[in-house]
Amino acid sequence: MTLEFSLNDVDHVVDVARRAGETIMAVYHSDFVVQTKADSSPVTIADTKAEDVIVAGIGELTNEFAIVGEESVASHGWPAETGQTFWLVDPLDGTKEFVNRRDEFTVNIALIDRGRPVLGVVHAPAIDTTYWGSRNGAVMATGSEVARPISVRALPPDGMTAVVSRSHRTPGVDAFLAARPIKEEISTGSSLKFCLLACARADIYPRFGRTMEWDTAAGHAVLRFAGGSVVDVDGVELGYGKPGFENPDFIAIGSPEIRVPG
Repeated sequence: MTLEFSLNDVDHVVDVARRAGETIMAVYHSDFVVQTKADSSPVTIADTKAEDVIVAGIGELTNEFAIVGEESVASHGWPAETGQTFWLVDPLDGTKEFVNRRDEFTVNIALIDRGRPVLGVVHAPAIDTTYWGSRNGAVMATGSEVARPISVRALPPDGMTAVVSRSHRTPGVDAFLAARPIKEEISTGSSLKFCLLACARADIYPRFGRTMEWDTAAGHAVLRFAGGSVVDVDGVELGYGKPGFENPDFIAIGSPEIRVPG
């Protein structure tokens, strides 16, 4: 497999994300146990089962590139080497939302090449909605509907709509938004925040606090191929394959008219 993806290759990754979503929903509708990982974050059997499905599904397509998955890192440690091209997987992004029976959790699968996300799939199984982005463009589909193209919107003249994290809002985010013309805020969980920008429902999403690369890569890809970007506080595009796979503070933006810093 090369990076010259065919549409069928992208469709396969979308199918893998949906299969993982089915596994998650089977647990969601059962009595499940919540455990705590070393970093104090919650984890359930849905996380580990979904990652197994994703790893096996990617293996059906290719074994050429390393897979960096949140749960495999938690249980087996960091990979010794990823190479320039590798997969980033968060099998259940928004576990807090999942545990609290809110529908704002996602399956995230991304392919990274030379520090940039070149393919990303975000699947929200509880609402049966999938977003994906690649060089073929960015699209979304709900249920069995035909996928439709999505793109970011122009900067609204009457003020921006900001997306904020439901579970991880910080004073830094409040200060950032207070300094800008924000007319509305949407609070939600998981990588759906990137997708709201990508499908022209919002304009900016600041995140100040610890995140990992698997939290952002798939949503970043969707937003990137919808015409948006994700940058650090100095306006430099967020990159991947960093030591420890930890992100700095970042801002996801829709319209190119939005400048960071500024």
